[in-house]
Amino acid sequence: MTTVYVALRDRLLVCEDGEEWTTTAALEGYDLECLAASPDAPERVFVGTFESGLHRSTDGGDSFESLETEFVPERESGYGGAENLESDAVTAVTISPHDPDAIYAGTEPSRIYRSHDGGDSWTHLEGLTDLPSAESWFFPPRPHTHHVRWLEVDPFDPDRLYVGIEAGAFVLSTDGGGSWRDRPEGSRRDNHSLATHPDREGLVYSAAGDGFARSTDGGESWDHPQEGLAHRYCWSVAPDPGDPDAVLVSSASGPRSAHTASSAEAYVYRKSDAEPWERLEDVGLPTGEGVVRADLAAGAEPGVVYAANNRGLFRTRSFGDAWERIGVDWADGFEAQAPRGLAVLEG
Repeated sequence: MTTVYVALRDRLLVCEDGEEWTTTAALEGYDLECLAASPDAPERVFVGTFESGLHRSTDGGDSFESLETEFVPERESGYGGAENLESDAVTAVTISPHDPDAIYAGTEPSRIYRSHDGGDSWTHLEGLTDLPSAESWFFPPRPHTHHVRWLEVDPFDPDRLYVGIEAGAFVLSTDGGGSWRDRPEGSRRDNHSLATHPDREGLVYSAAGDGFARSTDGGESWDHPQEGLAHRYCWSVAPDPGDPDAVLVSSASGPRSAHTASSAEAYVYRKSDAEPWERLEDVGLPTGEGVVRADLAAGAEPGVVYAANNRGLFRTRSFGDAWERIGVDWADGFEAQAPRGLAVLEG
């Protein structure tokens, strides 16, 4: 059974592959920002929203509860919409690959919280905005603020945490958020997504608004292989599950051509070993004019990657050589949206 969760701006799609693909919707009417799911606890799904905090499902997306935490105040009328009480926007969430009960959530303004009990209780990891670069952090559409765009736990070290701030910094912690290292050498400033690989210790990939970057020492330093990457506003990154030297990235020339369907022109690029980037075209995955930047997620088997854009949900089993459209319900209105998150559970 394969389950794919696609966070759109106004709902979560739960796509399941039984005898055929089925699609159900959850959290309709909420303003979704991010999601996370883990194969180690496949019944649990976390979805962050912009105006109504963090939501958790314990039944594989059939139902959700609003988590009442420090960053999601208790609501006056129970589980409901964003009209009840204001709360911090939850803009990033991740589940530790070492322990499915260890959850990290990031917010706007930039704060990070950790749960050790699957989301029942949370601790604020302080000190993030005391970093030297914090005074320069800002998000251009809302320049008075900034947020945590991505959180990633190192697969070899449960205390090593990688953080992307939009916009302003890559931040590293080596003690589970007890302290922070600001802007390591060569790190990008506008990190949109980060990825690691379970077969290569120290390897970290970054898709950022100021280009692609790669670290081979656990985020301590970074290089910038850009040859062939003609569109350098990078959004999502996914390595080949079977080859840590091969990586896909979605990108565009800038924010408007990445996120806005009416002006979209986005692409997917592939890189292997020391070879230049190559743009994937005519392989079954829509790109180019009218297509927003894709969210990418690696599968469990070598060569398998999923992609969601405003044209649908797609899968490659050959790491980009050919893509198939997955037969899930895709309403016409979805073509005006840029996906806000993608999670894949294969089992």
